[in-house]
Amino acid sequence: MTLATSVQPIFSAETALAALGEEDQQIRYYATWWLGKHQVQSAGLSLCELLKDEEYRTVQGGYPLRRQAARALGQLKQVETVDALIMALDCPDDLQLREAVIQALATIGDRRAIGPLLRLLHSEQPQPYEALIEALGEFQVSEAWSDVVPFLDHPSERIQGAAARYCYQISQKKCYLDRLIDNLSHENSYVRWSAAFDLGAIGHFAAAEAILEAEIANRLKLLNLKRILESVLTSDRPDDDKQMASETLFEAIDGLLWQL
Repeated sequence: MTLATSVQPIFSAETALAALGEEDQQIRYYATWWLGKHQVQSAGLSLCELLKDEEYRTVQGGYPLRRQAARALGQLKQVETVDALIMALDCPDDLQLREAVIQALATIGDRRAIGPLLRLLHSEQPQPYEALIEALGEFQVSEAWSDVVPFLDHPSERIQGAAARYCYQISQKKCYLDRLIDNLSHENSYVRWSAAFDLGAIGHFAAAEAILEAEIANRLKLLNLKRILESVLTSDRPDDDKQMASETLFEAIDGLLWQL
């Protein structure tokens, strides 16, 4: 990401924080991205303030700077920012903002977010269902089961995938894992891409071979095999089983790195 013009180049936490006060909205956006990318922990309060920004708004009514602030807060992973993020959910004019906030809350992992997320799920208003269902799965919210299961038949195949991911995380039933693995061979590349990320989030070793064989970019294979490897290494599998699985994954990752 590059910046064409700036009063002072953004190359440090201090210059990035100072740039948040610039009049140029693109400079402010870039500074927000920079602070998240470099995980500047001292930026938490300033980024929370940006969640209320009214200056940068698109003609469609969206809030690009608020969205980027939410993404940056997800990268900082500070529990102190959860209350501000929960308040930012109340923005019906910008579902992309709500999606970014939901993803940030899921990444931070503070369970104070569960109640507000369930209220969104129960709302009759449109929601970013893919991100919402994925977040409920990450939080292991089993009480959402009856509300999520109908999304297995949603018109959007990516939302179907999110529902299958949630159902597997809650029930550990293989049929839901198999459904996601099947999506890796879907004719739609975006569905294949989404399935790879769902399987990476689940972290089940059984999905590794299917990800390797899928028609997706090697960088996506690499990213999600690393996520599965992390899951294997932190699991309670028997030591011999864990060693065998991790060695297989290390070998596959090395092979992909040579191809990049």
